[in-house]
Amino acid sequence: MRLTRRQFALAGLSTALAGCAAGDARPPGSAARPDPGLTPAANAGYDAWVAGFRRRALAQGIDAATLNAGFRGAGFLPGVVARDRNQTEFRRTLEDYLAIVASDAKIAAGRAAAQRQAGLLAEIAERYRVPAPVLAAVWGMESNYGARRGSIPVVSAVSTLAYDGRRGVFFERQLIAALRILQRGDVPARRLTGSWAGAMGHTQFIPTTFEAYAVDFRGDGRRDIWSDDPTDALASAAAYLARSGWRGGAPWGLEVRVPEGLSPALAGRGNRRAVADWRARGLRPARGTADLPDHGPAALLLPMGPRAPAFLVFRNFDAILRYNASENYGIGIGYLSDRIAGGGPLVGQFPPDSNGLRLDDRRRLQTRLTARGYDTGGTDGVIGPKTEAAIRAFQRDAGLPVTGTPTPAFLRALG
Repeated sequence: MRLTRRQFALAGLSTALAGCAAGDARPPGSAARPDPGLTPAANAGYDAWVAGFRRRALAQGIDAATLNAGFRGAGFLPGVVARDRNQTEFRRTLEDYLAIVASDAKIAAGRAAAQRQAGLLAEIAERYRVPAPVLAAVWGMESNYGARRGSIPVVSAVSTLAYDGRRGVFFERQLIAALRILQRGDVPARRLTGSWAGAMGHTQFIPTTFEAYAVDFRGDGRRDIWSDDPTDALASAAAYLARSGWRGGAPWGLEVRVPEGLSPALAGRGNRRAVADWRARGLRPARGTADLPDHGPAALLLPMGPRAPAFLVFRNFDAILRYNASENYGIGIGYLSDRIAGGGPLVGQFPPDSNGLRLDDRRRLQTRLTARGYDTGGTDGVIGPKTEAAIRAFQRDAGLPVTGTPTPAFLRALG
């Protein structure tokens, strides 16, 4: 979704991470506190903007009945504007990213979800030639296998962002598309819900992407990606990947062993080479003794340098990136799909972080803090604000210098 979801990159990332068992996320099963910022608030400027928009929408073929239904109960959501303005540019390491999006719990849930939907996924795979584990991985990444589809009224969310104006033209397009979805009858207004930025359903399509790629897999006259039944959502994701260039029978890529001395300058998606060339340069699959499979020109990715896990990616990796342009996202989908299909963990080892700790060290640190009564928000090894706050609290209580920094010395101090 390069022309649309790329503009949602930060919102999409936070949605994806929220759908996973992230270390500093709210513990599973705990109740979310209602957010007053997501309740419509009086705003005269917004009301005037809506009046002007109605005229523009009528001119674009949205009928009055649809406008009335779509805006019934809708309103300005100050919390949506706050989220849009407070997005921060950040980049997790691939190690942290995979610890969140492809944790053991996420893999187990994915295998269970794929088993429950095995018949449906097989049907979809036969029609679109996108493998069931890949579809399950997209499902897991986007909505935690349907558990977090978003409950914010889409008309309220995207009209608020269109009125706010930072990306006004883009969000007005999303609003028109959302109203066309209502007018077509795919979903009633009360069920047109999604994330704070308007991404919807099991596979988090934004309205314009839904219009372009969503499918009615069973032919019942509606393209329903919102209901508990994930049929249309999973088929729509497959249709999107297929139209983005997914080639049936070929993998996304694989983990490889990189020989000592290979120049890092050879890495990058812009340096595609024939597999025979990579073989000649000494690349081998990370597992087993077989030669590299040949599925056309391939690129070498070294996300954390030559001494960390490395990947050779094929054309299908590019199709995944049409869904989200982040290479970490693409590797996350590929790796999660491999694990759902029964594959093993990465062979390569990630280096210690800048503080000298490995992932297992960080997990032990969180586990020991938790055992002592300090809330880290989880024990996945990903250090976030809650873990840092727990470190500071322990340091204060123990009379240590208060830094909030996870270090080998701090881990030893925990005993």
